[in-house]
Amino acid sequence: MSAEDIVVLGKIVEPYGLRGAVKIHPFADDASGWAKLRQWYLGEDPDAPASWRCKRLRSCKVHADMLVAQFEDVTNRTAAEAIDGLLVGVPKAELPPAGKDEYYWADLIGLEVRNSRDESLGRVVGLIETAANDVLRVADGSEKERLLPFVAAIVRDVDIANRRILVDWEADW
Repeated sequence: MSAEDIVVLGKIVEPYGLRGAVKIHPFADDASGWAKLRQWYLGEDPDAPASWRCKRLRSCKVHADMLVAQFEDVTNRTAAEAIDGLLVGVPKAELPPAGKDEYYWADLIGLEVRNSRDESLGRVVGLIETAANDVLRVADGSEKERLLPFVAAIVRDVDIANRRILVDWEADW
């Protein structure tokens, strides 16, 4: 499995109860759909696929804005504490296809961002989740980084096949 195969979906933030359950902060909108996946992978570094370990999921439920999950081989609080802080991911091939006008963050990383004047603003190097909307982090190779709201008023087109995002944003902003 290569680093491109794993899509990070969230992070374990603390144990939950005494029987090995953990709370997970989701990085995705449809976290409730994760329960349909047979297994998850836990790891520390998305760029080091050898560090990821497969865990079979026993149960998963939404609890407030978090998930509470139980793995088959994590049966007590001590075992849950041992996996606290790990990232949760799945192989990209196991994810359901994204809906219309929906994208996995992993698919946006590396896309070139061009404005309506066909000027390159750089490439997407990351995303930030905010209460209002997600934000594209766009870098052009210099130390300068642009933060573009990932909203319809700014993002005009996302073309995954051609690895490009068209935005309504000026180069000097």
